[in-house]
Amino acid sequence: MPRSVNNVASRRRRKKIIRQAKGYFSKRKNVYTVAKNAVEKGMQYAYVGRKQKKRDYRYLWIARINAAARQHGLSYSQFMDKLAKSNLSLNRKVLADMAYSDPQAFASLVASLR
Repeated sequence: MPRSVNNVASRRRRKKIIRQAKGYFSKRKNVYTVAKNAVEKGMQYAYVGRKQKKRDYRYLWIARINAAARQHGLSYSQFMDKLAKSNLSLNRKVLADMAYSDPQAFASLVASLR
């Protein structure tokens, strides 16, 4: 009995990788084995990048809150401590947005903590 090969599935699998490699340079976009390696590496970078983005945003939020708190005579740690003791549950994202886009509201929040 002759050997049966599932051409449809294997071609679809290869085309999927080639489609993902669209926009890559030289052989990385059209040679399957090279494209497969490039796409796999790109997926690794994307996975790490999604985790790193969360770190970067938290760092940005803390920097903005710290800058706004220091304008009102508090350090970041003092501000967050007073916020925790007053049982206000505002996360860093909201606080940073308030400090950046609505300084008057942030000032009134700092005043209420004193």
